[in-house]
Amino acid sequence: MDTRDESSMFSTDLSSVLDPIACSVVCDSVCDSSVLNEQGSQPLKVFLRVRPFSKTELASNESQDCVTIENSEMVSLCAPKDSSAMRNCERGIGQSVHKFTFTRIFGHETTQAEFFEGTIKDLVNAFANGQNGLVFTYGVTNAGKTFTIQGSPKDGGILPRALDVIFDHIRGRQYPKMNLKPYLGNDVMKLEPTQVKQEEAIKAAILSTVKEDGMKTVSSLSNLSCEDFSPDNQGDDSNHHQFSTWVSFFEIYNEYVYDLLDQFPSSKNQKRSALKICDDQSSTSYVKDLKWLNITSTEEACRILLIGNKNRSLASTRMNQQSSRSHSIFTIRLIKLSHGDDPSVLGVSEMSLCDLAGSERCNKTQTVGDRLKEAGNINNSLLILGKCIAALKQSHNPKKASYVPFRESKLTRLFQPFFCGKGIACMIVNINQCASTYDETLHVMKFSAVAKQVVQTIQPRNFDFMGPRIVGKDGKVITEIDANISIEDLLSEDEEEELDITILAPEDLLRKIEELREKLMSERQSKLLLEMQIRKEMGEAMYQQMVHLDETWSKRFEDYKETTEEQLENRLEMYRKAIKNHAYRQAMEDLEEDYVPLEEFQAEQEKVEERDRRIEDLEIALGISKPLEDDNVTGKEMDSMSGAITALTKRCQDKEKIIVGLKVQIQNIKDEGDLNVRRWTEENEMLKQHLKIKEQEIRGLQNLAERAIQLEASVTELQEQLDASRKIVSAVDISEPKPKKGLFSNIRHTMTPKKNKSVEKTEETTGLSRKKPLLLRKY
Repeated sequence: MDTRDESSMFSTDLSSVLDPIACSVVCDSVCDSSVLNEQGSQPLKVFLRVRPFSKTELASNESQDCVTIENSEMVSLCAPKDSSAMRNCERGIGQSVHKFTFTRIFGHETTQAEFFEGTIKDLVNAFANGQNGLVFTYGVTNAGKTFTIQGSPKDGGILPRALDVIFDHIRGRQYPKMNLKPYLGNDVMKLEPTQVKQEEAIKAAILSTVKEDGMKTVSSLSNLSCEDFSPDNQGDDSNHHQFSTWVSFFEIYNEYVYDLLDQFPSSKNQKRSALKICDDQSSTSYVKDLKWLNITSTEEACRILLIGNKNRSLASTRMNQQSSRSHSIFTIRLIKLSHGDDPSVLGVSEMSLCDLAGSERCNKTQTVGDRLKEAGNINNSLLILGKCIAALKQSHNPKKASYVPFRESKLTRLFQPFFCGKGIACMIVNINQCASTYDETLHVMKFSAVAKQVVQTIQPRNFDFMGPRIVGKDGKVITEIDANISIEDLLSEDEEEELDITILAPEDLLRKIEELREKLMSERQSKLLLEMQIRKEMGEAMYQQMVHLDETWSKRFEDYKETTEEQLENRLEMYRKAIKNHAYRQAMEDLEEDYVPLEEFQAEQEKVEERDRRIEDLEIALGISKPLEDDNVTGKEMDSMSGAITALTKRCQDKEKIIVGLKVQIQNIKDEGDLNVRRWTEENEMLKQHLKIKEQEIRGLQNLAERAIQLEASVTELQEQLDASRKIVSAVDISEPKPKKGLFSNIRHTMTPKKNKSVEKTEETTGLSRKKPLLLRKY
């Protein structure tokens, strides 16, 4: 395992501070495994681990006291100056200081052993007793998640420490053979000798690619408390049990599942084969064609872990030279067997440790090309995980319960059983204290705050309550394993022998027929009741959904209507003020261009009046003295008087032109104001049309509500039909077809089972899923 880039951030004193993916639905240090096995509800355990600074980060002034651990359960975050959170706070959006609570907080001085003891040790105890468990890490890139799970060669993480505890528990009780292998979700397949040899060859080929001393075990580095698992403390019955341990290692990369134990293609043109996720008969998701390897020690598991890490998708980003670009899942299955050479399976438990890829912002990591595509898929799967956790948060409240989108992502689809009561889930949050990644760290903390409010309803699950099946090479269930029966007989195609009815008396045959008739009638009635109940529940659910949609859209419409009206009024007022301001500014500009002071205007007016009087006087004088023109007035005087009159007339015409121009400008201002009013009127009409469209949508929702009421009426009618059918069935006996080949042949045909038990169980289990399409066609 290459941990040079992550482990180099730790000093010699702090080399054991981080362990990313822990195995934990951990209670506090005082709780024991018996508490986890009791049925009940408990909040999702969320642990926080803070990574210390590296020398490079300290030199880059990343230490700005952004993260402060208040106590063992509370941490506070203070936004640095250059962060988006601080800028938003300065604009009045949000706040600069946030506080978060966790199940338990581990500072940068915590060692690997202390972290394991304080988190997942109790989960390992529950796993050894038959409980399923999931541990997943969450955090930004370069927060130390991978180092927390896997650790370093000198100081292992929670995964090798958990393996040490498990093998200490089963020491001296390991099943020596490899003929019982995990199959599908919770079953076990019995292998033939040739298949066992193939499994041994595959294991040897995989382990030969890495040295045995590739990673030291944790047992030599720490003193794990294993007295709870010693055979002396398990009771005398535990000595008669055997255990077989199997592991798998795969990754989810760009929403494709790849087996990390497959040989990585040597050529770039060759592509890795992607695996599919399927569901078994109990609706448990599993990875099809995934390799499971039998291990007998922690050393073998660590070598498998090293091989898988070589095939894992890694890439260099700005924030981490060896950044995990996929979600890796290391799964351990523990099969409990009875004592003996040919034992029976008593139970199967599973523990998965998931190292999630780091959540990131592309502008922070400067990802482009393939890295950008990887980041998009990573963030999308983490987003769906957040949606599932947010929906699970409301699941304990029936009024606010909502659909959980587990199947929108391969990661959440595999997590579904652990969140739905078939196991215990636990979350480990890894953060760093760098100021440059504060905004991403704050997002991670908000996500964990929502996760901490998820309440898990844990079903009682241990080896005593399990009923795993043993299947043969053809996938059919083997009901019993007898040492005197060979494998070929167990895997025979003939599952049931023909019944010899000649050994039964006629009275017994008739009684058997009556019993089968009664059983058939009861089964039919129960199926009809179940169908009607499903129809009624679906109708009620649909009606409630329609009512909820109606209320939601009505409220949204009212809010939108009020908001739109308020915006419309504000816009109208704004237009009025804009028109007034524009008209005022335009008038002032025009007046400034042609502005004449009052004093000058009055002076010019007086001059004009004075000139008009002089002209009148001259005209009078000219009229009177015209007869004497030749005698008293000279030619020069007449020319000067004529020029003065012409100049005065021209100036009067210029003044009239100025007055006409001012009138034209005033008219233009009025026209522009009218144009703005018309534009406002058109926008008002558009807004009215938009409101009419919204009213039509509301009427459509009301029609949907009426349709829901009709569906309720149809459900009531179907219930009445069911009551009528019950009366008919109780009144009329079922008539059997007449025998064609004699009485005994007909009885033999009746007694011969048509379906085997596994098929009947399949039909009973999947009966609900077949009823749903029928229900949908009815509605």
